[in-house]
This record gives sequence, C-alpha cells and structure tokens, in this order.
Amino acid sequence: MTNDDQPPADQAAADPPQNVGPLDASVTPRYAGIATFARLPRLEDVPRADIAVVGVPFDSGVSYRPGARFGPAHVREASRLLRPYNPAQDVEPFFQQQVADAGDIAANPFDILGAVGQIEAAARALQQGGTRLLTIGGDHTIALPLLRAVAAIHGPVAVLHFDAHLDTWDTYFGAPVTHGTPFRRASEEGLIDLTASLHVGIRGPLYSRSDLRDDARLGFAVISCQELELEGLPRAVERMLARLGNRPVYLSVDIDVLDPAHAPGTGTPEAGGMTSRELLTMLRALRGVNIVGADVVEVAPAYDHAQNTAVAAAHVAYEIISAMTPDLPPDSPAATPI
Repeated sequence: MTNDDQPPADQAAADPPQNVGPLDASVTPRYAGIATFARLPRLEDVPRADIAVVGVPFDSGVSYRPGARFGPAHVREASRLLRPYNPAQDVEPFFQQQVADAGDIAANPFDILGAVGQIEAAARALQQGGTRLLTIGGDHTIALPLLRAVAAIHGPVAVLHFDAHLDTWDTYFGAPVTHGTPFRRASEEGLIDLTASLHVGIRGPLYSRSDLRDDARLGFAVISCQELELEGLPRAVERMLARLGNRPVYLSVDIDVLDPAHAPGTGTPEAGGMTSRELLTMLRALRGVNIVGADVVEVAPAYDHAQNTAVAAAHVAYEIISAMTPDLPPDSPAATPI
C-alpha cells in the first residue's frame, strides 16, 4: 500500500481496530505452519488480546497415569481444523474479539509449590489490561494458581467444574497441592463463591461418604452423571444456570468428564461419563454468563487414539471462547443471523 492508499488520519483514528483471526485455510493448508491454537496469531504479533490461550505443560501433581504435560501441544495440533464461524452460538469468536496464542508458561517439574507460584505470577502478568485466559493443561493442579490470579481481580468467583472427580480431597501422601486437591485449597483460601459453585459430571467410587459432606461444606453443589441421565440435559442446564446466577464464573473442564469412549487420552478415566455432545451443549448454554477465566486440563496424549481426546478438548476450548464472545452491536451487518 502506498501513502496515497492510506486512509486519512482522522478516519483511521475513528475506525475501530480490526481483530486478527486465524490463517486462511484456502491460502495456507491446515497442516502447515506453526501450531498455535486454531492457527491464531501469537500474542506478540498483535497489539492486545481480549482472550489469550496459554498452555501449562505441567503434570507433576498427578496421582495415576502421567503425560498431561504434553497436552497443550497435542490440543493445539488437533485445533487446526477449527473454523471461524460457530453456528451453534451464532458468533465469530476470533473476529468479534481478539484471541491470541500466548505460548506456554514454563513451570518447574520438580517442585509443585514452586511451579504453582510460577503459574500464578505468569497468569497475573497475562491478565494485565483486562485479558482473560483460556488455559490448556497440564494436570488439574494448575487450577489453584489460576484461581488465585482470577480472584485477585474479581474476588471470590463461582467455580463451574466439569469433571469425573470432586478434586476437593485434602492431601495425597501428605502433599496439600495435587491434581486432586485444587478446589479444597481454593475454598480454604477464600477464592470460591460458596453459594454458587458447582461440579458437573461426577461419577465413580469415592473414598468414603464423608467426601460428599466435605465437598458441600467447601461450597459445591453437584450434578452427577447419574442425575444427568435420569433428569435429562435440559434440567441439568437449568440447574447449572440457576446455581451460577450473575456471578463472575471460573470454568474448569477436566477432559475426563467425558466417557473414556470419547476421551481415552487422560490420566484417571472413569466409566459412565458424559458424551461430547452433552458437554458441548452445556458449554453453549453459558453464552451470556460472565466467564472471567477458564481451563481445559488432563489431556494425556500417550493414551489417546486418533486424536479423539485432543479433538474433543479443542472443541471444548472453542465453545468456551465462543461463550466468552461479546455480542455484536444490533446495527452491525454481522449481527444478522446467517
């Protein structure tokens, strides 16, 4: 573009900045190029970001099968096929807001508490200027430092937690911070809204009856997979939205909330889980909810088959970003449903 092609300075100042979206798949094949999430620009290549997708390749807090440290790269590879328009939510999540890939947060694999401090510090830095984070794990340990960073801005938040497991246990082998304890520690630290937090998809054996009593005391209601089956998806959505109300919400999705048939690549699989369709439907119902941060965790590529788990996780992240997308002005041409 020559100088003659540039718009006048006053016009340029009046026009809103254009968001940078994914690479054009008709120009660069989907299997080519750097594997950022959904082939989005890197954070350093845009002047700002409304949402930053960031990886945390950390799994030193696992209690069974390791490997979630390789989850961020695996999910990014599986996200190459995502497209810019989401018809289920009628949004263009990568053009109605600026979304960028912030790379990975490096965390010490030999020191859990040290890693938690590094993750919290990096998350706080990324949130400066109002950027919200969608974090790809890693194991569920990372939810604790991410909640600390979010609560520093918003105060106690409603936690919406999709998982097969409660993750409100006390310790493992005396360790207070693991992938099975983040929400207990967060509740004890005052990071959680005790009147509005919710687990969805809980199933499988527990250690004792007291697990559920402790969980309720820590501020969580539960929609189990059995209840989802008996009451149906519309009732589960109704209960979820009623519980969250208008609070700021932190959304945490452990991919093992899905049945192993849909997500085999995870560290602690449990039979009888949600289908991908059920999970995506519930996430789409969050459109308009004040989601202030989110994570998708526990993808372990070594146990995945044909990228089943990573594809599911990539679509989960896509629906979350879509739910976080602001509404278009009514007079915008793009606001007309297609």
